[in-house]
Amino acid sequence: MTDLSLFQPLALGDLKLKNRIVLPPLTRSRSSQPGNIPNDLMAAYYRQRATAGFMVTEGTQIEPRGQGYAWTPGIHSDAQVEGWRKVIDAVHAEGSVIFCQLWHVGRVSHTSLQPDNRPPIAPSAIRATAVKVFIETGPQAGALAEPSEPVELTTDQVKELVDLYHAAALNAKKAGFDGVELHCANGYLVNQFISEHTNRRTDEYGGSLDNRLRFLREICEAVISVFGGDRVGVRFAPLFETTEEERVYLGLVERDPQHTYIEAAKILEELGVGYLSIAEADWENAPDLPASFREALRQVYSAPIMYSGRYTEAKAKEILAKGYGDLFGFGRTFIANPDLPHRLRNGLELNPVNPDTLYGGGEEGYIDYPFCNA
Repeated sequence: MTDLSLFQPLALGDLKLKNRIVLPPLTRSRSSQPGNIPNDLMAAYYRQRATAGFMVTEGTQIEPRGQGYAWTPGIHSDAQVEGWRKVIDAVHAEGSVIFCQLWHVGRVSHTSLQPDNRPPIAPSAIRATAVKVFIETGPQAGALAEPSEPVELTTDQVKELVDLYHAAALNAKKAGFDGVELHCANGYLVNQFISEHTNRRTDEYGGSLDNRLRFLREICEAVISVFGGDRVGVRFAPLFETTEEERVYLGLVERDPQHTYIEAAKILEELGVGYLSIAEADWENAPDLPASFREALRQVYSAPIMYSGRYTEAKAKEILAKGYGDLFGFGRTFIANPDLPHRLRNGLELNPVNPDTLYGGGEEGYIDYPFCNA
């Protein structure tokens, strides 16, 4: 008998998801310039993939200082709100659900991407290493660059950032998004507050784990006040093994990652956050998350859990069968296969992804991947 477990519906709060297959957040760097404005091309891209049970946008900066890569979209201007409305209308017309991933890169940025060429901001003035940012060098031309030295936020400035998350959530609701996901992974701003490696603060936002989790708690409360807990998700990247070279892109490895992220998950449970997204290591031969972590997560967090990171259909079904996860993100596979749910349901061949067209450009490698006629 064919295993159709990934095609069982799921309740996400009061939302009814038609399957367990997710388009996860995927940076594609195709917003219109100037202004980092979502456009018709992006609307076509998301519409093509709206057979997903659930969709989360690419990382979307909550303010101008939140940008670390050229041509990524924002959610802080009226023009951006209007641009996103086109995307949302296209997705809703196909009967799917879409959340906006609220993003701030913190120290993973460059002065050329910052307002008035100022330094990036961070919990502590520690430069990001073993990571590159992407800067514009001309019209539709860019290059990788080393991140600039950040400046440490004052306590008042941290509180102002919480207000900016609230404002971004209001804009997301105005645009028509079904909810928002907080990007708290991959070495970006919220991860920088959580991590013992990047947070050397001595105020209420630094020191103990409780203090390092305070910013997470406050921004969750801020966006929940706009959407309600059921319409808010949080993404973590709880890495247990990695090298220095892989660390920043994929997250920051704590001395006790299980304790750190189980305590973080307890906060989400307490606040009634609607789902938790776990970004797993996604390089070749990456170690799996320990089963003990997945089990501990299930014990403290009762809402749906999403996993992503080089997931195959077989791996997703395995994690679902064990009861560890409920939703599964298929990243590059979904980029190359806009009709991915159809292909998985019918055992059809998958298109390979073109790595040369992932970031920037136009239609090629974006909306021209072929659909299956079978």
